[in-house]
Amino acid sequence: MNDIAKRLKALSDPTRLRIVQLLGHGELCVCDVMAALTLPQSRVSRHLAYLDNSGWVTGVRRGKWVSYRLAEPADPVQARVLAALRETLPGLPMAREDHARLCAHLKTKTAAACAGPDTAKQGDGI
Repeated sequence: MNDIAKRLKALSDPTRLRIVQLLGHGELCVCDVMAALTLPQSRVSRHLAYLDNSGWVTGVRRGKWVSYRLAEPADPVQARVLAALRETLPGLPMAREDHARLCAHLKTKTAAACAGPDTAKQGDGI
């Protein structure tokens, strides 16, 4: 019960829900999330750390940047909540605006922007 409560509490913040929505499109660098949400690095990193500590996302360090993706659900409750979020969040106006900013950012992102060429075109399929 405590683990489920901790995971659900992590979703009680609108910014963290916006991040979960963005990561539903695939792995993103912190700078990508910053651009989509128009928030400073410190705030985005703090929310990503909270989501990581509660089991919603996982991060991989690439140079000075960290890329995040949605974590594999740890239990059936988390899997069902994540499925409901993936179905519902894209239809919300703020999520559509975030997605549009993300797409615009990714179109102009250079290979050297984050950790290197392996992350240069992340999210092209969005």
